[in-house]
Amino acid sequence: MFREELHEDGILEIVIDRPPVNAFSIGLLHDLAVRLGRVAGEAEVRTVVLRADGRGFCGGGDVKEVEALPGFEGILGQSSGSMTLSLAVLQCAVPVIAGIHNYCVGVGALVAGSADIIVASRGTRFVMAEIDNGATAGAVQALKLMPEKRVRAAMMTADPVLAEELHALGTIYRLVETAEAVAAEARAVASRVASKSPQAMRRLKTSLGNTTKAHEMMALYRAEMSYTYELNILGEASAGRTAFIEGKRGSYAD
Repeated sequence: MFREELHEDGILEIVIDRPPVNAFSIGLLHDLAVRLGRVAGEAEVRTVVLRADGRGFCGGGDVKEVEALPGFEGILGQSSGSMTLSLAVLQCAVPVIAGIHNYCVGVGALVAGSADIIVASRGTRFVMAEIDNGATAGAVQALKLMPEKRVRAAMMTADPVLAEELHALGTIYRLVETAEAVAAEARAVASRVASKSPQAMRRLKTSLGNTTKAHEMMALYRAEMSYTYELNILGEASAGRTAFIEGKRGSYAD
């Protein structure tokens, strides 16, 4: 579901490839988190580029998988997996550059919010669609992408926030013209970062407070998830996911 390549300059490029829309399964969330965690013991890695092939960066969590699993196994796995991956990006021992193209939905936006630097293509849609899927989590990472009032509007309406707006806010570092240009630009930015002293860069990443922020995020995320679990117990969440699966609600990755 993803491939990786370690370039000569110390860039570890991780490319998500899960057609048709790069929906993140529970297994993918887990495997990406584990891979990022291993970077701490890999001195040859100086920076990570996390991007995707295909139609867009991330179509959200795999709703069909969540509904297919028995009991609450699906929502528990998806929610805890999203939190774990977000924290793995935040706590990665080296800077993580996220290359985003076309769309970045749900957990994709959480991952982008945890990355150190974002490169995106014009017109990319960042969507916090949790309200339509019986979920409440996401504000913790979304606040790293945009101001509080903008987060509220984005989460309450589930309307897309365009990359151009986030670039104007300073959240997106590089805005490129086409989706095809994202990979090259992300590697160029990563190369600039990788050219610095690797020991100094790892210490800089730590000094920016990522470990402290991770503890704060975990507590806040657990509080957010409690309301998501309530909605699932009530059956409200399943109804929203079923409407999506049956085609009564369009995909944000269209």
